[in-house]
Amino acid sequence: MASKTTDKKENNKTGEKTLVIVESPAKSKTIGKILGSNYIIQASMGHVRDLASKGLGFDIENNFKPTFEVIPEKKKVITELNKIAKTVDRIYLASDPDREGEAIAWHVKECLKFPEDKIFRIVFNEITPNAIKEAVANYHQIDMLKVEAQKTRQILDKLVGFKISPILWETMKNYKLSAGRVQSVALKMICEREDEIEAFVPQEYWSVEALLNKNKFEFSAELSRIINGSKDEKLELHDEKEVQEVLKNLEKAKYTVSKITPRDTTRKAQPPFITSTLQREASSKLGYGVSKTMQIAQKLYEGIDLGDGSVGLITYMRTDSTRISDDAQIAAKEFITQNFGEEYYPKTPNIYAKKKQNTQDAHEAIRPSYIEKTPESIKKYLTAEQYKLYKLIWDRFMASQMSNAKVKNLTVDITADKYIFKMGSSKIVFDGFTKIYRDEEEEIIQKFPDLSVGDELDLIKLNPEQHFTQPPSRFSEASLVKQLEEYGIGRPSTYAPIITKIQQRNYVEKIDNKALKPTPLGRAVCKQLNDNFIDIMDYKFTAKMEASLDDIAEDKQDGVKFLNGFWKPFSKTLDEAQKNMKRVDVETDKTCPNCGKKMVVKLSRYGKQFLACSGYPECKTALPMEGEAKKVEIPEDEPTDKKCEKCNGDMVIKTGPYGKYYQCLNDKCKKRFSIVESSGVKCPECEKAGKDGELVKRKSRYGTFFWGCSKYPDCSFALWAEPTGEKCPECKSLLVKKFLKRGNKIDCSNKNCKYSRPMEEE
Repeated sequence: MASKTTDKKENNKTGEKTLVIVESPAKSKTIGKILGSNYIIQASMGHVRDLASKGLGFDIENNFKPTFEVIPEKKKVITELNKIAKTVDRIYLASDPDREGEAIAWHVKECLKFPEDKIFRIVFNEITPNAIKEAVANYHQIDMLKVEAQKTRQILDKLVGFKISPILWETMKNYKLSAGRVQSVALKMICEREDEIEAFVPQEYWSVEALLNKNKFEFSAELSRIINGSKDEKLELHDEKEVQEVLKNLEKAKYTVSKITPRDTTRKAQPPFITSTLQREASSKLGYGVSKTMQIAQKLYEGIDLGDGSVGLITYMRTDSTRISDDAQIAAKEFITQNFGEEYYPKTPNIYAKKKQNTQDAHEAIRPSYIEKTPESIKKYLTAEQYKLYKLIWDRFMASQMSNAKVKNLTVDITADKYIFKMGSSKIVFDGFTKIYRDEEEEIIQKFPDLSVGDELDLIKLNPEQHFTQPPSRFSEASLVKQLEEYGIGRPSTYAPIITKIQQRNYVEKIDNKALKPTPLGRAVCKQLNDNFIDIMDYKFTAKMEASLDDIAEDKQDGVKFLNGFWKPFSKTLDEAQKNMKRVDVETDKTCPNCGKKMVVKLSRYGKQFLACSGYPECKTALPMEGEAKKVEIPEDEPTDKKCEKCNGDMVIKTGPYGKYYQCLNDKCKKRFSIVESSGVKCPECEKAGKDGELVKRKSRYGTFFWGCSKYPDCSFALWAEPTGEKCPECKSLLVKKFLKRGNKIDCSNKNCKYSRPMEEE
């Protein structure tokens, strides 16, 4: 069993060369600025190895022994790292400070042709001079317990996905389906919520508001309770008949102030952000999706150029701990007392307790790395999105260290017959942390005259209003993260990939750009899994597996024993599912244009999806997946004002098996040519020559698409990926979109340039 190693102290000799390997170019720039010329900073671009692509990538019969292979596109990176390694005396691996980062460091180490006793691990939660120099001074060996935990997670996830997915393919005739261990549970949550919404029956209820007057001062109060003997109880009005009976009594009643309750309260700030709370707040206040929030936060963590070099602005953003360092607490105190006054800092510092047992308290909360770098002071260096998220993080952290707000509340009871009306007001008398950040509703200040117990009030009118109870709302990305966190499912580094994957698989779609709704495909997949893999879809079972992975990282459980304990019952479940799982068709919301029955998704012998009538074989209607269902007929020609360039005849747009095209109506000519799809991006070669060529979509002789110059054959410039219209900030070549299994990204079209960034969420 792997074990932890103790830290070592830095003993570099003067002039000794050290290679520091990080995950991204932005991170390398920031760290390079801090460490100076004796350190060569090189980006490995994250994962360099993965489980072997053939088969599972591990041997179940041999204690799940994994076989790893270098990812093809990372072979050049490994070659470059080994080339640089020949020129240095030692190597530091500086990947992110979590289990995934530890595993990345180990994989890089395994690929290096360098003495193992001179390869070390350094970790830090923020990219600041103090943090980086302290990490370098306290280098240590790779924590193999964390590596084993991450490898176990990887094997477990692949075991589930690769064993269940083929059964789904067969029973649902769709080879694009997958059944991830955690993504399936997230899908179940969304489907169950949709079931609740559909089963919901609205209930009628009424409210009654009284508009009152005292000394020509009008104000309102809400009917709240009814006096029953010596007690009063909550009044519920369910229909108009009940309301009318109450109104008859109230119209004749005398309205008297029966109770006035002043109450002073304090309101404490929320803790600084952890991953899940940052994602939720960015969603509610900024409208950002989970993936977008993490992409922006990653850039803020790795470094932003503030004019004199790259600076890391926030601490590590994948964390579930609300702890902050002593240095950060002291810096916050100095800033608060100097800028707001002594009264805005509490007598004892605010400390926020752990939320749950499995919190990784070695990490800090998400906070600004430099408190003095206020959002306004660096706004000109940030994009609009970076500024908004940085301000959210900075404000929340500073507020978490400030004094409580003091609130004065006043509640007034007004008795009319046997009924009690209530009205209230709350006013902040000392703003405290709310001077910076308000995380609750605004204070309620209702103006009403000075009142005393026994005062009689005049009724102006009664306003009854009908309401209906509302169904539970659909999950947003942020509220789904909260639900996963509450069940103990997933971890900070997995929330965004989980939510992205269920949308990419077309199991879930966004409604109004926010609410998550299961698609018919998602509901069908969920039902198949729920009916046949009860444990995999059970919330408590999944949470228990997450806790076991944490135990492996803390040397409380053996990874091989855990996998064996999972595999034995799981293999039996797989056998039963293969025998008993029934074939299902995914029903759509489209109807057959010929008989009116529902259309279902089918798979052709060539593996292509299409829509077919559920009334087959009586009705044999079939339609392509794209577009609205309509009667199958030959599309009409579309007239145009375009003239044939060969005979000057009229041209129409026709529709063929490969899409639309132009054709000349002259029977002797009949020239045809495809409709060109333009990218709207100027050809860089033509632009240099002062010509007006632009990049258009073309098809190669092999049937693949590419983007070539509209002036071809005069200009032969071409790209194999769609151009974005932007130019590379490093070499000025065009940037292109890359859609990959490991995530979509924007790359430089220049093969010799390594510029790359994640594609922003749309």
